[in-house]
Parts: sequence; structure tokens; C-alpha cells
Amino acid sequence: MLHHIEPADLPRALAHLMAREPAEVPTALPRRSFLKLAGASGLALGAFPQLALAQDKTAEALKPSQQPSAFVRIAPSGEVTVTVNRLEFGQGVMTGLAMILAEELDADWSRVRAEHGTGEAAYADPQFGIHLTGGSNSIKNSYTQYRELGARARAMLLSAAAARWKVDAAQLRTRAGQVLGPAGRKASYGELAEAAMRLPVPTTVTLKDPKDFRLIGKATSRLDARDKSRGRQDFGIDVRLPGQLTAVVARPPVFGARLAAVDDSAARAIKGVKAVLRIPLDRGAEGVAVVADGYWPAKQARDALKLQWDTSKVEKPDSERLLAQYRALAGQPGPKAMDADMAPLANAPHTIEAEFVFPFLAHAPMEPLNCTVALTPAGAELWVGSQSPGLDGAAAAGALGLKPEQVKMHVQMAGGGFGRRFVSTSEYVIEACEVAKAVRAAGLNVPVRTLWSREDDIKGGYYRPLHLHRARIGFDASGNVLAWDHVLVGQSILSGSVFEQYQVKNGIDATATEGMREPYPLPMRLTVHHPKVNVPVLWWRSVGSTHTAYVMETLLDDIARATKQDPVAYRMRLLGDQHPRHRAALQLAVDQSGYGKQPLPAGRAWGVAVHESFSSVVAYVVEASVKDGNPVLHRVTAGVHCNLAVNPRSIEAQVQGAAVMGLSMCLPGAAITFKDGEVQQSNFGDYPVARITDAPAFAVHIVPSADAPTGMGEPGLPPLAPAFANAIAQLTGKPLRELPFKLG
Repeated sequence: MLHHIEPADLPRALAHLMAREPAEVPTALPRRSFLKLAGASGLALGAFPQLALAQDKTAEALKPSQQPSAFVRIAPSGEVTVTVNRLEFGQGVMTGLAMILAEELDADWSRVRAEHGTGEAAYADPQFGIHLTGGSNSIKNSYTQYRELGARARAMLLSAAAARWKVDAAQLRTRAGQVLGPAGRKASYGELAEAAMRLPVPTTVTLKDPKDFRLIGKATSRLDARDKSRGRQDFGIDVRLPGQLTAVVARPPVFGARLAAVDDSAARAIKGVKAVLRIPLDRGAEGVAVVADGYWPAKQARDALKLQWDTSKVEKPDSERLLAQYRALAGQPGPKAMDADMAPLANAPHTIEAEFVFPFLAHAPMEPLNCTVALTPAGAELWVGSQSPGLDGAAAAGALGLKPEQVKMHVQMAGGGFGRRFVSTSEYVIEACEVAKAVRAAGLNVPVRTLWSREDDIKGGYYRPLHLHRARIGFDASGNVLAWDHVLVGQSILSGSVFEQYQVKNGIDATATEGMREPYPLPMRLTVHHPKVNVPVLWWRSVGSTHTAYVMETLLDDIARATKQDPVAYRMRLLGDQHPRHRAALQLAVDQSGYGKQPLPAGRAWGVAVHESFSSVVAYVVEASVKDGNPVLHRVTAGVHCNLAVNPRSIEAQVQGAAVMGLSMCLPGAAITFKDGEVQQSNFGDYPVARITDAPAFAVHIVPSADAPTGMGEPGLPPLAPAFANAIAQLTGKPLRELPFKLG
């Protein structure tokens, strides 16, 4: 059950949904009380980020997300700590947002650090008014916010220096963490911070001209790179609290099943086991939590449980049967997302008929799910790598019978997630709270870390849905599409959630159809079916574009081949003058790859694809071959248009990581399948991801732009698989209609 949720939309859909101001959150604390608390802290500017308050009448109009006190802490030593309002789980946001604020602050970058925010009002997305890391919106939505935060803090430091020296602030300037004044005067930010924080917060500030940027736009090493490369970075899985116990949960083999009988005698006999407890689970299911003084005894005890499950009242999905059902459904009438005239199909000179199948996919982040809960006299504290600490904190409060303000969220660094750590049901967080409640009821007053194993994570649901596409296209000898009749079948990821009312219209989930047709001017009729299946589904890195980009970009190549046109030239003609960012990204990838000019080794072919998602465009030109019947990806050249590149090094890393994840979709075995209701995969041995031996050579090139940045966490994924498939089709003459690839 979801508790106390602010109306909002899902990450991908938010870009189209919220045209209103962020939710207003009242904050109040007398200025005298704030100064008393802040002065006692021994810290400088922004000593108590949780206050996020207006410090004087002129600042009362500022929202919590606009207050420097919530985001900037300057120590007497001059070290600057920037609080980020997102989850860092590999995308580099702690560095990117810190760079943006430090740019306007004129901080000494060598002395800048970053930390996570909490579930408090200040750290909500400033555009949407909810706590959210998703939809590749972090830099996009907080770019202006963090610039203004840095500029406000800088203005306060200048005012403090002007008051100290009794000069006009206009005579002062800043550089690398210092205020410089007339006659060679200088003062460090650390010296001025305490006085600065007592000054009014300016409501309006002047931002730098981009030509004066010293940090933004420069390739910068990540702030967390050193600790991560040395194995010193702590993640949610590493939380250790005094007296802490570890819990693992035995979950049913079929989603929603309940317990018929439990024999836990062998489990309780294992050394270190403290409790074996029945708990309610997601989707009406039941499970057994084994609580011990460490993961290994808890796992051993779980393995020793003898459980009987009642699966009689739940649907048992089966991949083969589902595919047959989807094929039957594709032949039936349904709601239409697009409805162009299909009459020209009857007399089209050329036609293509195609069916595509995309399997369920697990997120499989490097760090499995985990959540640590401590029940306290005041309420509860949670340590979790959450993509939405506000939503998860409210859900935890509901599960624990507390008020939202009684739950304190400690956001932890996460080892990946790809959407799995933002679930509208907050299922894994609520599960951890149910475990904590049961442990307390059993007489153990200790923190409990609920930990998922890799097998739990892969079998645990909330997958990218299974999709079937069917297309019939009519076109002429020049490749002009006369009619494109398309059917899409797959579960809705929003149906049944609190977000359904916003993004499911006429029975069609907008996240399923994103990426269809655009940006090409094609007469399309798009029919959509959303079957109900007993498989929990969720957004997966790049959401609908994971399948729609593949369909669109491979079918365009089919038309280009059928009409003997160069696939790049064909796309450029379709794009025309209406989509300059697509053209620029594609042309950059073509130019840098040597496409059409550089001869390829024997047995290799070029493949091309371009796709926009999350307001950014990525084009790939790849080189591929077939060796011993297996597709091999040798080289990838990317052209990226994400407007202003805040940190080109992070963009390069995101494109590479997303492309490797896209490559994983193509590899044999990359599918979650069901047999009689049970997931057949359990670990990387039977659910493979790309290894270093699979990785191609990469070259990432960014189109220069001074426009406000767009998202980059996800756009690098969708065009990789179709570009790879197009290269293989050039070699074999046979289009690939299914992921993972099947060449036989």
C-alpha cells in the first residue's frame, strides 16, 4: 500500500506532465533560533541543511529548494560541502551538481566535497516538487537551481567581506574560494562563512556569462572516483550500526503466493540465527524472514527452511503461453495512440511485414537491493539507496504506523539501479519495515538490515515488460512511406499505480509508446494492447525507448536496403530541416567514424542508428562482424547532442555504460523467462551481462552547444542494439527481429 504520496508522474513521463509550479512546502523557524542553532554547530554557511529556511523577510519568498543554507556548508578550513538532491548510483550526479554550484560560488574545486540530501522538502526536484532521481532529469532540472544557489552564497560572502572592510561590495571580486578587495585585501570563504550566513539571502542574483565558466564544460574527474577505485566507498549494503542484525527473506516462487506450511526447526538450529518470522510481502504475498548476526548464517538458515506454498489462487505466467497470447491479441482491434489513413497500404509498390519480440529484463544492478531500518523512541531511521527518499519515507511511515515526519531517511550511495530503486509501491522498503516490526515484536530492539542476494534480485520482479510489436509498412521506390500500420502489445508499467491517472490515457500507457515514429514524418496508425499479467513490471533504463528505438531504427534500415539507399542519407532526408539536433549528432558520428570513407576489414559492416530520449539525441555508427555464427561488436562511434555538456567526462562514461547495457540486451541468454509461474534465471551465469571481452572500442563525441543541458543517464542505451543489428543485417541480408539476437 502506498501512503501519503504527492501527485506526480514517473521519471520519463514527468517531462510531459508537470506544467505547474513545484509543491509549496511551508517551513518556519524564527531567525533568532536559527542563528542560535547554527552558531552552536561549529560549522559555517548552511550548518543545518534540514532547516532550509528563509533567514529574513526578503528571503521568505524563496522555496526550500532555493535556500543556500540547505545546500552549501563551508567549514572554517575553507572546505566546501555541496548537498545534492539526487541519488548517486553511478551517473556522476554528485560531481556534476557540485560543479554547477561551485562554478557560481567561485569555489576552489580542489576543496569541494559532496554529500546526499535527505527526504526533506529542500531536496525535492525543483521542477516537479517530489523527490526524484530518474528520467535523466538530475542535471537538466537542477542546472539553474544549483547555479542560483552558488550565486546566492557567493553574494552573501561578498556582503560579509564588504561589511568587514567597510567598502562597497561592487569593489570586490572572488576567485578560487577567496574574496579579493582593494589594496590587496583578501579573505578566504572559511573566514567569512559564519558572518555570511547571518546576512539576508538575496532573492535575485546575476549568473555568470557562460564564456566565463571555469568548471562547467571541462572534463573533470568524479569526486567519488578515488574511493570507488580503491574499494573504500561505502554503499547501502555496507551499513553497520551497533547491534545490527541481518535479515534475508524467503519469497514465494510465484508472485503473490502465500505460505501453506512452515518447518523452520533446522533453520533455528543454525548458530547465529536470532529469529525466523512470517511477514507480509508485496502484492499480497507472504514470506519468511530469517534474522541472524550476519548474512551467511541468515542465508544458510533460509536454505534450511522447509516451506510449502499455496499457488492455487495466483496466475502462473509462462513465457511461451504469454507470447502466443500476445500474438493473438495483436490481431484484435484496440485503442489507438496514432491513427493515420491506412488506405494507401492496399496499393503500395513495396511492403514490409515484421514481428518483433522483446523479453522481460531484470535490472540486475551490481549492488542488490537492501534497506536498513532502526526503530527509535522518536520513530524510525532508514539507510537506503533510494531514488525517491520522500516517497519511500512516506511509505515507510505508513508501514510502521508513524507520521512521515517521524521517519528520517539517510540516503546511501547505491551501486546501480537503472530504475529498480524507484518503485511506486516502495515494495522493498516496506518489506524491510515489515521485517523490522516483526523483529521488534519478537523482543529484539536492534537495527535490521534486510539484504537481497543476487538471486533474490534477479528473481524478485519489477522487470522491463515483455513486448511484441507487429508492423506492416507500404512504401514507394524512393523509400517514401505511404502507410505504416503498427501494433504494440505489452504490460503497462503505470497501470494500477498512483500515476495511472496522469499518463494512461484512452487505455494507453504513454511510457510504452514513447519513441514511436518521432522524429520522422511517417503516416502511422499505432494500436496498443496492455494485457494484465502476474508479473510486476517497472521502468528500465530508457523505458519505452528500449524497444521502440529498435523497431523504428531497424525498420528504417530495411526500407533503405529495399530501395538501395544509403541508411545515413535516407535518415538525413527524412529528418529534413526540422530536426537539427538529430542531424548534428548523426553527422558527427558519421564524420568521426570514417563511415563511407574508411574501408573496413573484410567481414565487417557498418551499422547506424539515431534516437532521441529524455530530450537528448545519441547517434551510433558501429562496426560489427559475425564470427562462428555469433555477432561481434568491434567499434562504436557516438555523436551526442545533450546541449551544454556540464562534465564531458561524465557524459562519455554514461554513453559507454549505457551502450554496454544496450549490448547486453543483444547477447544470448539476456532474457527473463517464466515456466509455470517461476522465473527460470537466478544469477549472471544464466542471465548474462556484457563482459570486458564483449566490450567494443569506444569513441564519444559531443556536439558543442551553450543551451541549457538535457539528460544523459539513459539516452545512450536505445540506439546501440539497432545499430548493431543493422550492421549484422548488412552482412547476412536478414533483419534481426528479436532480442537477444538469434542468427540461426
